[in-house]
Amino acid sequence: MDFRIADTFTDSLARLTGDEQKAGKTTAFDLQIDPANPGMQFHKLDKANDRNFWSVRVSGDLRLIVHRSTTSLLLCYVDHHDSAYRWAERRKLETHPKTGAAQLVELRETVRKIAVEKYVEAEGPAVPKRALFVNASDDELLGFGVPAEWLGLEFKAVAIMACDDEVIPLQARIDAVGDEADLEDVFDTERHLLYVGCTRARDHLLITSVDPSSEFLDDF
Repeated sequence: MDFRIADTFTDSLARLTGDEQKAGKTTAFDLQIDPANPGMQFHKLDKANDRNFWSVRVSGDLRLIVHRSTTSLLLCYVDHHDSAYRWAERRKLETHPKTGAAQLVELRETVRKIAVEKYVEAEGPAVPKRALFVNASDDELLGFGVPAEWLGLEFKAVAIMACDDEVIPLQARIDAVGDEADLEDVFDTERHLLYVGCTRARDHLLITSVDPSSEFLDDF
């Protein structure tokens, strides 16, 4: 069985206490050695959108979220019971159609407020607004890392806040990398996430930051 560890697991593990981290690492090691061990307490997450999400009891209230198939086991997240379950219920694992990379996609509910607009006769012909990123093809957006099911989704206005230096890209992720290849992956992922947000804007895009701002804003 193919055994893998997601960045989301290592990030969540780092937020736990020392004793909790030790217990989480021990369970992860046991899973790597023998994922079929009867002593591993797997529980299927019935409310998760991804049917391959399972929880594994670490100790007491601590739970490890894994994505398990017949050929692979991916460590995804570790936290206390309710927080770990909520994390899994809002996510699913997808394979990007262009890059082939596995992506943990967050699912969010959107509540839209519909206002009744009052139209008045214009004095002259209205000039249509040019949509942002109108020239970007679906293939280019996929290259940015946009999940395929997000293509076509857009909002009239999008605000992306706190695009500051050491926030995008996140300094904690940069400090945690082990080699140059990992560092490049971190920069690519963070840049793609920013582009994904920007490409959701149809008419208006607001980006805020403090000085110094993210170096990715130079691309705009």
